[in-house]
Amino acid sequence: MLKETMERERDGITRLMEEPEEQYGEALEMLSACSGRVAFMGVGKSGHIAGKLAATFSSLGIPAIFVHSTEAMHGDLGMIARGDVAVLISNSGNTREVVQNVLPLKENGVKTIAFTSGRDSELARLCDCGIFYPKLAEADEWNLAPTVSSTVTLVLGDAIACELSRRRKFTRADFHRYHPNGSLGEMLRREEE
Repeated sequence: MLKETMERERDGITRLMEEPEEQYGEALEMLSACSGRVAFMGVGKSGHIAGKLAATFSSLGIPAIFVHSTEAMHGDLGMIARGDVAVLISNSGNTREVVQNVLPLKENGVKTIAFTSGRDSELARLCDCGIFYPKLAEADEWNLAPTVSSTVTLVLGDAIACELSRRRKFTRADFHRYHPNGSLGEMLRREEE
């Protein structure tokens, strides 16, 4: 029973890997050219993934923050400025709390990227470009709980973070500057001695 769920998530990653990499080119270029921060936005499980991706980007030398999509419309849009790029995550691409942020962000001079399986969604239509992944069945028996979709979003987001870090020629020493504590920090400190 547990392995069935794992297999569904693994199969989701396998399906994602069949997608052509070229489709991510425009989003990668926009993120590479970002002179400010990458602001990840979402609600629910997509919000949790957005927070994790902001942390990963930051640890790899790409300044990033998480802004909750609902809180954004109650003043937190002020955390995102011209020169930043907002990555709005919604599996369907039609989550109202996420979509409602696009026009105010654009009015504030912020570039926007839809991160969704909904290629024909409102979010995809409104944003400057998209990071798209295949629409897949979830792992639970009712095909409702964000499981496969959140895993695929995380994997693709991590891959983009690693690619951007590579393009910026981020080094192990750079990583240590942002991660001085814990087992990783200790290992990197010993390497530098």
